[in-house]
Amino acid sequence: MKRDFAQRLRNRERILGYWTQLPVPAVQERVARHGWDYVCFDAQHGFHDPHALLNGLIAIDAGAALGGNRCAGLVRVASNDGHLIGMALDAGAQGVIVPMIESVDDARRAVAFCRYAPAGNRSYGPMRAGLRSGPRSADMNDEIACIIMIETVSALECIDEIAALDGVDGIYVGPADLMLALGGETAADPAKKEVFERALARVHKACASAGIAAGIHTMAGDIANARLAEGFTFATVSSDLNHLDAAAAAHLKAAQR
Repeated sequence: MKRDFAQRLRNRERILGYWTQLPVPAVQERVARHGWDYVCFDAQHGFHDPHALLNGLIAIDAGAALGGNRCAGLVRVASNDGHLIGMALDAGAQGVIVPMIESVDDARRAVAFCRYAPAGNRSYGPMRAGLRSGPRSADMNDEIACIIMIETVSALECIDEIAALDGVDGIYVGPADLMLALGGETAADPAKKEVFERALARVHKACASAGIAAGIHTMAGDIANARLAEGFTFATVSSDLNHLDAAAAAHLKAAQR
């Protein structure tokens, strides 16, 4: 399968992804075959240890091949840590989403963790990723997407500088944490909707000015579609855990009529 996710992201193509929290490769394989542009493994709040990431990323490639598409495996790492980022990339992730970025320096470190020298300081040992990569480190650097999460007031205040930083391929809004950071009492506080929407507009405007991708997490496909219409270029939909929970509750209710 062509490994071109990073380039499509940099081209600001319309990209849709799915979120996975469950460490079950058969789930990721099934999701990948439907034609999503990517499936992102949540290693921050989900249940993915290193073995689950490895097995899940293999399952993504299998599912994409079965579906005849080019679904990519991404990882939302637990923190801005060179070991965690390198481990995800070595296992075959085509990109990482790095959470809790507070400053330009934080973003600069994340970029360096994603690239081999001299562009960065990723330790060489591509392991599974090396099966699909050429021998040139520059090529391996180019095929990896470094996506920075914006979910705090500090990050929002320097969004223009972060978006313009060389090596940042995309910005990804964590809406729940951003809402709380903006003073929301819940992750979807209607009292803070206006200030939240202004923050989102600021993010995708900064990304457009810098010529990079602007992404956001959403809870449903129709919400993802609306966010893309507003100016975001990529969006992720919900998660396997949430959908399993909702389906189980709905089927029980139907059976109890």
